Amino acid sequence: MTANTDAKLIEQGRKLFAGEWQFFWASPSVETLPPMAGMEVAFAGRSNVGKSSLINALTGRNALARTSHTPGRTQELIFFEGPDKEGLRLVDMPGYGYASAPKVKIASWTALIHKFLQGRASLARVYVLVDARHGLKDVDLDVLKTLDKSAVSYQLVLTKADQVKPSELEQTLAATITALAKHPAAFPVVLVTSSRTGAGMPELRAAMIRLLGERSR
Repeated sequence: MTANTDAKLIEQGRKLFAGEWQFFWASPSVETLPPMAGMEVAFAGRSNVGKSSLINALTGRNALARTSHTPGRTQELIFFEGPDKEGLRLVDMPGYGYASAPKVKIASWTALIHKFLQGRASLARVYVLVDARHGLKDVDLDVLKTLDKSAVSYQLVLTKADQVKPSELEQTLAATITALAKHPAAFPVVLVTSSRTGAGMPELRAAMIRLLGERSR
């Protein structure tokens, strides 16, 4: 991948996400999923990892995805679509791990996530968000195993990088890359982002543009 190619993808990503993005669909169950169309990318992660903030930063819209100080508020698969209705869709998945909800409810979210991952032909990639302050936890590794079994392409994204000292961030990044060696289905490049500063957003957008190009061949 040349610098010129990277710059081109980054510019294409900027243009795509500068367009109009809006809420499209909410699914509390597999039976209520929208018809498959275009290409979907999903965002998974622990309940307080910052999925909604990342989606807002990606699209440049402060309130597109609902953010909350209470972990576990997203209880459905939330779909967003861009200016090309048959193009790219973003899917905000229910957070896993800690959530202030009954165990039965959490179990139903978990089942929804697993069913969605295993049966969605339009799902091109899952971005697994990991808090840079804490690194990979056992609950994250369990999700990676599920993704391995589901044969879904996935890539790790470190969030909240601005809240970590550079030396600690380097250590967390190195440890994450080492852990991924045990998961050959994972995309080998780990993205480092901050929703607050916008760091890593151009690269994440470019990664999606690259995926769109691969799907259209």
